[in-house]
Amino acid sequence: MKKQTFKVQNVKCGGCANTLTTKLADAFGEIEVNLEVMPREITLEIEDTKIPTLSEALKSLGYPMTDEQLGFVENTTAQAKSFVSCAVGKFEVAKKS
Repeated sequence: MKKQTFKVQNVKCGGCANTLTTKLADAFGEIEVNLEVMPREITLEIEDTKIPTLSEALKSLGYPMTDEQLGFVENTTAQAKSFVSCAVGKFEVAKKS
């Protein structure tokens, strides 16, 4: 495994970052989310063979990789999913406080 960084769409805030780090932890381990750059980046230790699985997991949460070509419906769906994922992430952070 090697540490790799991927650019992802629709990540806006700490709620989004919380969702990414918690929802993907079981399958992919520790994930760092960089909110200081645009587009946002995630960094994790991953084998090249697992990248397609990561890509699908990100899309399911509404955060597709920036190099993916999405049609209008897929893009709109991803944005809606990311909105919900962000809200869930914010709620979970507030619940921990």
